[in-house]
Amino acid sequence: MTRFSDMLTGYARFRSNAWVAQRDRWDELAEGQSPRVLIIACSDSRVDPAQIFDTNPGEIFVVRNVAALVPPFETTPGHHGVSAALEFAVQVLKVDEIVVMGHGLCGGCKAALTQELRDAPPGRGGFIANWIEMLDGARETVVATHGEDQGRDALRAMEQEAVKVSLANLRTFPCVQEKEAAGTLRLIGTRFAIADGLLNILDEETGQFAPA
Repeated sequence: MTRFSDMLTGYARFRSNAWVAQRDRWDELAEGQSPRVLIIACSDSRVDPAQIFDTNPGEIFVVRNVAALVPPFETTPGHHGVSAALEFAVQVLKVDEIVVMGHGLCGGCKAALTQELRDAPPGRGGFIANWIEMLDGARETVVATHGEDQGRDALRAMEQEAVKVSLANLRTFPCVQEKEAAGTLRLIGTRFAIADGLLNILDEETGQFAPA
């Protein structure tokens, strides 16, 4: 099991090798960043977007949270972390594309499907339960097709519906609406399968996912 001390050993390798090999790139990044793509992904340790897409430093702006969810636009008081990152990416960095990347074996989607954390107190699952309430409507869609089955097919459907929820919520943000309508911003839904390493892309016209 990797500990922070092991990570420091990895940092030493990075500092001696990768950082030196890309010194010119790091010098550029010291002056600022200009990624063209925002990726909204899950916090799951198995689905690192930089690794999956084999990107270089500074190429993607990444937001990660439980189940790769985007909350809808709202102006109520509070700490809106995802909304702040989205606003920065769209309005300041002016990204051209936003990719929502769900994934297989997602614990957040499983909890949304099984409702196993419902009514849990904060600190014992309640924060997660409150967050994944955004998927209650998606769960109804899955249950309408799969009934009470909570097996692999139902979970895959839940993971796919979660991507659609985030895309729909992205489109509640005025800045996203304006730029998508103007053709300067593109939204893309994807799902990465941990078991076989395949990336599937959503066709929003059909609602179906197909291999990249």
